[in-house]
Amino acid sequence: MEWLKLLDRQRLSDAAYEEKADRPSFVQDADRITFSAPFRRLANKTQVHPLYENDHLHHRLIHSVETASVGRSLGIAVGDWLEKEHSLPAGEKHAVAGIVQAACLAHDIGNPPFGHSGEAAIGQWFSQKFAGETELFAALDQTRRQEFEAFEGNAQGFRLITKLEMYRNEGGMRLSRSVLAAFSKYPTTAHVRSVANQTHDYCGLKKFGIFESELDLFADVASGVGLPEGDGDGLRWWRRHPLVFLVEAADDICYNILDLEDAFTSGDFTQETVMEHLHALAGKTNRDLSARRPEEVIAYARARSIGSAIDACVEAFKQNYDAIMAGTFSGSLVGASRQKAEFDKIKALASQRLFTSRRKTELEVLGRNVVHQVLDGLEGVYRALMANGWKEADLDGYHKQLCRATGLDLRDVTDPYTALHSLTDYVSGMTDRYAVKIARLVSGT
Repeated sequence: MEWLKLLDRQRLSDAAYEEKADRPSFVQDADRITFSAPFRRLANKTQVHPLYENDHLHHRLIHSVETASVGRSLGIAVGDWLEKEHSLPAGEKHAVAGIVQAACLAHDIGNPPFGHSGEAAIGQWFSQKFAGETELFAALDQTRRQEFEAFEGNAQGFRLITKLEMYRNEGGMRLSRSVLAAFSKYPTTAHVRSVANQTHDYCGLKKFGIFESELDLFADVASGVGLPEGDGDGLRWWRRHPLVFLVEAADDICYNILDLEDAFTSGDFTQETVMEHLHALAGKTNRDLSARRPEEVIAYARARSIGSAIDACVEAFKQNYDAIMAGTFSGSLVGASRQKAEFDKIKALASQRLFTSRRKTELEVLGRNVVHQVLDGLEGVYRALMANGWKEADLDGYHKQLCRATGLDLRDVTDPYTALHSLTDYVSGMTDRYAVKIARLVSGT
């Protein structure tokens, strides 16, 4: 892979675009993401704690902004090194930093309400439906069913920013190819991933990040930035863009370290537990913090830990540079860094004590039922639409009322596949609280 292609500034579906010297494409991309409605909605979507009551806990919007900040720092450090060591043109370190920052801003934009438990709830609902005999679901072939049975927020995010938002069906937000490639952690479809993952041990095949409906759009992106295709096995998947590893590292750093801080705020972890892990990352300070409150001591240690983790990941990028550029590196920068052991301990602690806490578990059960109630309540619209030949104007009175009351968007629905994507577009776009509201509406409770 070559950096001049990897940093391609051309916009998706906008051949007439010409970059302005005083407003680079990656700056415009970050602005388009920031001012979009889906990005705003992240303010009421779960990070770790569903339907939180404490305003100091992280939600998806704050997490995305913080991840973008860390991503920018990673990008400027790597970009500066590339300028000095690997013939990146002077000044392009700012492009590296800006592309990573924009991709980080969008990295969670496709996540449904209630976080990963919301993804699981959507997948469970579709699995149950595909096991039945309803015509709407039976009409979908097995390869396309996988997109819904293992619903993936990464693929929904790519769909949203390349098709649904702004220029609908004409490039979406029309972001630059480099930002779209840096956004795409899993450059493959669900079906191809399920096949290729059996013979290829590659991090980009861990999940899928593209729906079949947007495959041609990603192929355009991949061609523009010069991503290598698979291994010549006839399956359409790509190697990751090198900057994906920086976006992923920024996310890993933020959610691991800031989950500790949130766990103290929520009362799940003691100050001693949190400080033990933060000191392991950044060491103890000689500064006198005796006059500071516990949350201030933790915030200071958190900041130092993030800085230390950034340095470790930049070092890991340099050490694995040749493999990254060849498309053969198949790990994470955190996992390849000198701080791997400490991050593993944080993940284990969160898995054992934070993600299984009673309050979080109760709210995830609630969230699962809310998502299922919404899907149950809206399914009838699409069944009725299929029965009358996909003519929205011919829906009966109740289903028309339901569409008006919920704001359900039936544009582009012409067959079972587009119908089910329309349904997941609606549900995944909901905030936690709005999902509760609509669940009450459609279930009559």
